[in-house]
Amino acid sequence: MKRKCICDICNCGRHRCTHQPTGLYEKSNQLCLLTEYNEKYPEYGRFCPPSSMKPKQDYQADRGKMDGTTTFKADYIPYEVSRRPGRLQEEYKPSSGHIDLGTTYKMDYNPYKVQALALARPRERTHVTGGKLDTLPTYKDDFRPWEITKREPAKPDLSYHPSSSKFANSTTFQDDFAPKSLVPRESFKPPNMTRLSDAPFDGLTSNRISYIAHPLESKFVKPKEEYKPSSQAFEDLTIHKRDFKGLPGEISKSCKPDFSRVVTDARFNSSTEFRDRFQQWPVSLPQVHKAAEYVSPDGHMDLSTTSHCDYVKHKIQPFVPIRPISRGRRSAAPFQGSTTMKEDFKTWEVRKQEMIKKQEEMTKPSGKFDSLTTFKAHFTPHDIHPSMSCKPLNVALRSSAPFDDGTMYRTEFTPKRAHVCPASFDSPPGYVFEEADHRGHRYFRMLSSPAGNSIALADKMQAPKEVAVVS
Repeated sequence: MKRKCICDICNCGRHRCTHQPTGLYEKSNQLCLLTEYNEKYPEYGRFCPPSSMKPKQDYQADRGKMDGTTTFKADYIPYEVSRRPGRLQEEYKPSSGHIDLGTTYKMDYNPYKVQALALARPRERTHVTGGKLDTLPTYKDDFRPWEITKREPAKPDLSYHPSSSKFANSTTFQDDFAPKSLVPRESFKPPNMTRLSDAPFDGLTSNRISYIAHPLESKFVKPKEEYKPSSQAFEDLTIHKRDFKGLPGEISKSCKPDFSRVVTDARFNSSTEFRDRFQQWPVSLPQVHKAAEYVSPDGHMDLSTTSHCDYVKHKIQPFVPIRPISRGRRSAAPFQGSTTMKEDFKTWEVRKQEMIKKQEEMTKPSGKFDSLTTFKAHFTPHDIHPSMSCKPLNVALRSSAPFDDGTMYRTEFTPKRAHVCPASFDSPPGYVFEEADHRGHRYFRMLSSPAGNSIALADKMQAPKEVAVVS
């Protein structure tokens, strides 16, 4: 009989033989579908990696031969085009004989002899007499010159006459324009002042005569109204609820199978590939290189160089400058910094003219501002009645008819019986344990009678023993 291991008996894909990580591998043609990675890191639960919905970017090359003909190649057939032969320029040869330079202009317009044009205007003849011409024109006869005496100029004599007296250090500007105090210019604007009258002021107006002062009532204080909920039911019926009443019935039941949670008492193996392969190695501190202490050499150090040894010092006199030495003239007398400009033009104390402000005619009122307006004084508050809502009541419509909750899923869904994997038992029904190899595979031998296998499987399924599912 053919023997099978747990890997072959399992029909759900969740059971396997435990591999021995230290087992020696033998050279055989039999392939092992289980790996050390799957043995160390098994899958837990029903959590599988999601399958990628991304299409594979595989290039599907066409095995047929590519036809490189295009519409352009099919319609436009190439022709043999030969180069156009160039025209050779002939050598210039001057023609023999005389060149006729006659033109149509010379033939049509012949030259004629033209005489000078004689002037029709008579020549001007001047009559010159030896006597003196004594004439008097009408302008001179009518408009005779008047005897006007020359007006003496009013310009003063500006000829310079040097003064014999001593210079008084005063200029004509200082003598003619004496300093005066700054006086504001007199305003010709009439004073904006009210004219007082001796008669008593008549302050009666139409408002004062017609207006009757009434005693003011105390200011109305609106009491704060307390919120009183309405005793009537809230009408929340909308057009949607009114028109779309729906079909009354029971709540639809879910056809989803019950979720059976897999519970196991086995300890969770938290080992991962990273933890197993990348272990923490002891790290030592880096060695610090210590510099060797400086030890001065013994003996005297010769500091002589080739420049010191070969160089010969010569006595050279310094260069004498040709430029004469400048000797400044110094005087013990104090410096006199007074000039005619400082003595004649002295600074005057000029003050800025103060701003001329106009006196305010209106006086600012004193006292507390009364913020009472005509609207506040004459406004009478009225009681506000809330408008009645015309919104229909939001009451769900109820019906005694049963709710039809049948769906296509319920009508077409066929529940199937869950099959138990025979590899989930310690000893699979219908098999007898034979041996275990060095890899960890446990081999079982099938019983001869298939009826006994089915009976043993049914008995084990009806047993109250808890089935341990390896996830």
